[in-house]
Amino acid sequence: YVLIGQTFDATAVEPLGTYEVLPPGKYLVQIVASEMRVTKDGRGQYLYLELDVLEGKYTGRKLFDRLNLVNANPDTVQIAQRTLSSICRAVGKMQVSNSEQLT
Repeated sequence: YVLIGQTFDATAVEPLGTYEVLPPGKYLVQIVASEMRVTKDGRGQYLYLELDVLEGKYTGRKLFDRLNLVNANPDTVQIAQRTLSSICRAVGKMQVSNSEQLT
């Protein structure tokens, strides 16, 4: 266990509401963080993306995605590549070599 440095009293703080999945639609978002990470089994890698919704009812919501670009399952890689292709097209960059180019 890890000490948190104080005694936390949950009765003094309103709990965070639950976030439901955003309904289907178009959203203006911005990639605010990204990095390549190793999969749990250590045999693959995924591009981790953190996105912020910038407009509309869900402004301020954070979204997260994991694109399994290096994986033993070719279907998993294809799904990740197709998602990355969609992102590239949305930002107008057809060829990227690093995730910074997607912002």
